[in-house]
Amino acid sequence: QVQLVESGGGLVQPGGSLRLSCEASGTIYSLGAVGWYRRQAPDTERALVARITSGGITNYVDSVKGRFTISRDNAKKMVYLQMNNLKPEDTAVYYCWLGGGFWGQGTQVTVSS
Repeated sequence: QVQLVESGGGLVQPGGSLRLSCEASGTIYSLGAVGWYRRQAPDTERALVARITSGGITNYVDSVKGRFTISRDNAKKMVYLQMNNLKPEDTAVYYCWLGGGFWGQGTQVTVSS
């Protein structure tokens, strides 16, 4: 069984920064592809924000390019999302994803003045 636990969400003013962390644990020997998704309204689908392969190749949704950076620490089984210059439209519940269909419980990010 695999568990993903996110942390680092919160309330921030527009233009501010947050760093999300995701720790993987359980019966997992190494991280494959990992990523961050977000759900911006209760009745909407989770949408890809950023993803990174085991080899370090990244891709981002256009709206966060240049502002968000995904990274990973394979030894610690950690995934990070550095979010800079946050905008109100970034407000969402952010979910960590691990290849194989594993999801964290989500962490709320609210960008508001």
